[in-house]
Amino acid sequence: MTHSVAERLMRYVKIDTEADPNSDTFPSSMKQKDLGKILVEELQVLGVSDAYMDEWGYVFGTIPGNVDQEVPTICFCSHMDTTPDVTGKNVKPILHKNYDGSPIILPDDNSQVITTQQHPYLKEKIGDDLITASGTTLLGADDKAGIACIMDFAEQLKANLNLKHGPIRILFTPDEEIGKGVDKLDMEKLNADYGYTLDGGPEGSIEDESFSADAVKITIHGVSAHPGYAKNKLVNAMKLAGEVLANLPKDRWSPETTEGREGFVHPISMNGIAEKADLTFIIRDHDTSKLKQYEEQLEQIVKEVVSPYNGCSYKFEVTEQYRNMKEIIKEVPFVTEYAIEAMKQVGIEPKPVIIRGGTDGSRLSFMGMPCPNLFTGEMAIHSKHEYVSVQDMEKAVKTMIALAEIWTKHKK
Repeated sequence: MTHSVAERLMRYVKIDTEADPNSDTFPSSMKQKDLGKILVEELQVLGVSDAYMDEWGYVFGTIPGNVDQEVPTICFCSHMDTTPDVTGKNVKPILHKNYDGSPIILPDDNSQVITTQQHPYLKEKIGDDLITASGTTLLGADDKAGIACIMDFAEQLKANLNLKHGPIRILFTPDEEIGKGVDKLDMEKLNADYGYTLDGGPEGSIEDESFSADAVKITIHGVSAHPGYAKNKLVNAMKLAGEVLANLPKDRWSPETTEGREGFVHPISMNGIAEKADLTFIIRDHDTSKLKQYEEQLEQIVKEVVSPYNGCSYKFEVTEQYRNMKEIIKEVPFVTEYAIEAMKQVGIEPKPVIIRGGTDGSRLSFMGMPCPNLFTGEMAIHSKHEYVSVQDMEKAVKTMIALAEIWTKHKK
């Protein structure tokens, strides 16, 4: 079985693996296992004989080392699910060979046009082969590009015994897009010392610093009354929720007003009736200590809105999501340094990047496996304009091969 990394991606994206943030199951959508089953079968055909999927939808596989000395076990990881922000059903991938820099009009919705003005990185990809969706869905390169890279990497290692490497663990996860990607992961079962997620963007990017993240759910209880007889009785919880949103700072604190290491407080959902309304926020900053500050300020806004009304109350619930991986990786900087060395070996300029978000690697790092994030070429993610350069994916595979060999020079 021989597949190009492009052919793999174009097959994988046709499988709907959209995560469901409202589900109580794990994985949140059982259709994620449809891709997992295919990946297990393909790995076994490649000679990864122990490949399997567990009850939670995690796919595991091992490529034994082929060197005499004992070296660390390295895990390469990508996630199978796609974001619920844009539908991932009936994806029709399109290969655009030898991209010439002109606007790409997506055929199933001509209003969806991918241009270099909107997506400046495309200017660097003229001459590359690009893969897009057709205009009505996302593509799903986030993170099926990563999966395709890992599968191609596995095929090349198994086919060429001259490629030296220590023990390699392969991990494909569900539900990363809704912040639950490693909730059920058994680290003893994974049994790896260090790892790399393949879930990054531009060629050469390497990310070992992420946001720290909390989620906040605010429940506002109003006072219900028949609208015909509501004078001096009714206090509409939805109006109070709207007032909370209106009182958020306009010039800071939000995704649309921040960049770099600046954090934000971002409302992501609102629903309710007159009696009760729910607001959900995500809280982000690279400095973990600032999360509590943001949460205290947000709760103060809620308190000031709700407290003047007799009979009204609120509940403020904070849930930890993930923490800045840099807090762990700074103790083992060589994990990042080896990846930078690998890129240089294959002629790629390394570009350290701060993640304004998180990956499975953020949580894996705190679970005992330091885990930076490597590029795959996936761009314009979570949108109908999502695209990926085939050549970027191929360079990611070359980087992984070089990286695996670099690790053989360093004892466990």
